[in-house]
Amino acid sequence: MSKELSYAEGNSFSLLKQLEDILECDPLIDEVGFIHPSQFMALNEDRGHSLHLFGNNVLQSADEILSTDIPDSDVIRPKNTNFWNRDHKLAISTEALLPLYGAARHAFMDAIRQYKMLRNLPIKTDRFVEETVPKSCLVSEELIESEVMKHSKALLLLSSDFGTAWNSRKLVVSKRKFFSMFMEELLLSALVLSYSPKSEHAWSHRRWAIKMIAGKCPSMQEIVRKESELVEEIAEGLGARFSELSKPVGSTFLSFSLQKSKMNYRAWNHRCWLVSYMTSGQVLDELNNSRKWAGLHVADNCCFHYRSQLMLRMLRDSCSEQDPDLCSGCMPNLYRVWKDELDWDEMLIKQYIGREALWLHRRFLSQCWIKHFAADLRGAPFHPEGHSSINHGIGIFIDNELQLFHSCLAVPDNDFEDGQAQAVLAAAYILWVSKQIAQSKGIELQEKLREVGDLKTLLNKVCPEKILLWDGLNRSSGGI
Repeated sequence: MSKELSYAEGNSFSLLKQLEDILECDPLIDEVGFIHPSQFMALNEDRGHSLHLFGNNVLQSADEILSTDIPDSDVIRPKNTNFWNRDHKLAISTEALLPLYGAARHAFMDAIRQYKMLRNLPIKTDRFVEETVPKSCLVSEELIESEVMKHSKALLLLSSDFGTAWNSRKLVVSKRKFFSMFMEELLLSALVLSYSPKSEHAWSHRRWAIKMIAGKCPSMQEIVRKESELVEEIAEGLGARFSELSKPVGSTFLSFSLQKSKMNYRAWNHRCWLVSYMTSGQVLDELNNSRKWAGLHVADNCCFHYRSQLMLRMLRDSCSEQDPDLCSGCMPNLYRVWKDELDWDEMLIKQYIGREALWLHRRFLSQCWIKHFAADLRGAPFHPEGHSSINHGIGIFIDNELQLFHSCLAVPDNDFEDGQAQAVLAAAYILWVSKQIAQSKGIELQEKLREVGDLKTLLNKVCPEKILLWDGLNRSSGGI
C-alpha cells in the first residue's frame, strides 16, 4: 500500500511539473478550461493538429513542435493525455484535477513555509543559526520567491478561492515592486476569471494591482479601458477572448464558465470601481457605449447601476464647489444628459413591461433631477444664468411622471401578469416621487393625482393581496 501511495504521489508531482512547464513556456495563456479525457482527441482533430508529448513527458504546443527540429523517433503520441495547449488556450483533464490540486497545495505550502522562515532569519547568520536551521532553508530568498510564485500560480488555476495563495503573491510582488510583476498579476487574475468569472478573490486581486500602479503608470487610461472591456466580455459571455475556440468542439470546455458569466454582480461591481480612475472623456464614452447593452438586458440591474455611477461622476466633476463658475457652464450639458436618459428609460419602460430594474434606475434619475435641475430646497428654479429658455420647472417634471404613471395603469394584463407588475411598480414609483419633492409641490402633486383618480382604490384593484402595504404607503405619503 505504501509503495502504491508513493507512486501516486510521484505521479501527481509529475503532473504538477508538466503544468508548471506549460505555464512557463506559454506565459500569454489567457484561457483555461477543464474537459473530460475523451474530448482531447476530438479537440485536436477539430483544430487540425495532433497533440504531442516529448520524451521528457512535458507537453508543448503544436506551434512549438513545428518550430523545433526533433526526430519522429523522439516524439510520443499517446492515446490519452492530461493537458492541451494551443493558441494561448489551456485545457486540463478532469481526471488530473484531484492529484494536481494535492501536489500543488503541498508544493505551495512548503514553499511559503520556507519563505516565511527565511524572512524571519537574522540578517547575518551565525553558527547557532546554521546549526539550528535546516540547510534546506538556507537558500536564496529570490529562489524561494520564484518557487512561491510558480506554485501559487498553478494552485490558483485549480482553486481560485485559495486566499493564502493570493496573499502570498501580494507579499512577494509588494516587496519587489516591479511594474512588470503587477502586469503579470493582471494576466493571472484574468486567466483565473476565464474559468471562474465570479471569483471574488480574483476581482479583488485585480483591484489591488491597479491601486498599486495607479499614478505610476503612463498607460493608465489604456489599462482602465481594457478592464472595462474585460467586464463587458465576461458579462456578455462572448467576445474576443473566446473567439479562437468558438467552434462546437472548442467550446466544450468553455460552456460552463460562460453560463456562470450571466448576471455577474462581482464583475459589474469591479467596473463601477473603475469609474474613479477614468478620465472625463472615458466616462462619457462608457455612458454612450453601455447604452446598447443595457437596452438588451433590461432585467439586469447591474448595468443600470453602472450607468448611474458614471452619471454621478459627471455630476461631481461638473458641479465642483470650489469652482461655481465651472458648474454654471456645465449644467446645460448635464441637463441634456439627464433629460436624454429619462426619455430613454421611459421608452424602455413602455417597451418592456414590468421590469423592476428600469423603475429603480428611474428613481435615481428623478432624485438627481429634483435635486440639481428642477428646483432647489426653497422651490426656486435652479438653472444657469443665460439658459433660462431651458424649462427646469418641477411642475413640468410632475406632469411628465404622472402621464407615464397613467399610461402604465392602462397596460392590459396577460398570462404572466406583466400588466399587474407594471401598475404596481408605477404606483410605488409615484408614491416615492411624492416624498422626494418639496412640501409646496407635494400639495400640487396630490391635486394632480386626484385628477387621475383615487390612488388607493387603483392599487387595491390592481393588487388586492397587498392592501396592507398600500394603506401604509398611502398614510406615509400624506394620504394621496
